[in-house]
Amino acid sequence: MTGDRAALRRFSFNQATAQHWPLPDAVAGCVAAGVPGIGLWREPVAQYGLGRAAKLVRDAGLTVTTLCRGGFFTADDWREQNLRAIDEAVALGAPVLVLVSGGLPAGSRDIDGARARVADAIAELAPHADAAGVTLAIEPLHPMFAADRCVIATLGQALDIAERFDPRVVGVVVDAYHVWWDDTVHDQITRAGERVAAFQVCDWVTPLPEGVLLGRALPGDGCIELRRLREAVDAAGYTGPIEVEVFNADVWARPGEQILAAAIDGYLREVA
Repeated sequence: MTGDRAALRRFSFNQATAQHWPLPDAVAGCVAAGVPGIGLWREPVAQYGLGRAAKLVRDAGLTVTTLCRGGFFTADDWREQNLRAIDEAVALGAPVLVLVSGGLPAGSRDIDGARARVADAIAELAPHADAAGVTLAIEPLHPMFAADRCVIATLGQALDIAERFDPRVVGVVVDAYHVWWDDTVHDQITRAGERVAAFQVCDWVTPLPEGVLLGRALPGDGCIELRRLREAVDAAGYTGPIEVEVFNADVWARPGEQILAAAIDGYLREVA
C-alpha cells in the first residue's frame, strides 16, 4: 500500500483530502504508511486544540508542511485572524502559512482595487511573519473563484505582490488545480524560483459539481500534466514537500486509510 518509502520522502498528506478523518487517526495513518509530512487546517486544529495538535504531530515525528489558511482580507477581523494564524503556524512548526486572498468586497466591482488591498494587507503582516520565521505563501485560485474567494487568479499576479518582499517572508503556492490551465504557468514558475513556498497537487475532472469547490480529484483521475508541473517546480529550485490536497465529496465518503492509500498511489504514478 505504501509503495517505496524513499519515493515518499517529499510526500505530504493535506488533511483536507480526508475531511472526516479525525486528526489523531490521520496522524497515525500517515505514520503507518511511511508518510513524512502532513498539511494542517486551522479549523480542525482549533477543534482538537492547538497545543494538543502540536504535541500530536511532534510526538509522531511528522513534519507539518503548511498551515491553511490565512488571507480573506475582506473580513472585518482579517488582521487579527492573520496575526493569530502566523502564531499558530509557529506553534505547529509549520514553515508556511497559505494565504487565500478573498474575493471582491460586498457590492464592489473594483477587482484592481481589491488586488491592491491584498498587497497592502500582506505588507502589514510581513513584519510579524518575518519575526516569527513563517513564510506567507500567496495562493492564486482559478479565475472562477475571483468574485467570492480569491481575486489573485494567476501565478503572475501572486508574484507581482510577492516580489515586493524578501522571499523568506512572502512566497507563492503552486497548486496544480488552480494553475494548470494557464499557458504562461511554466514561465511563471521559472520566474518564481526561490519564491515557490509550497507545491500542491490534485486533478481536474469534468463535469464540475454544483458550487465547483469540490471538483478536485485524486492524482491520475483527471487531465492535468502533474509530472510536468512537478518537473517545472523542481527546475525552479524547489526541493520541498509535495502535498496532495483534494476537495471531493465522493473521496471524503471513503475511509481515511483508503483515501491516503489512493493519494499515495496517485502521487507515485503521476507526480513523483
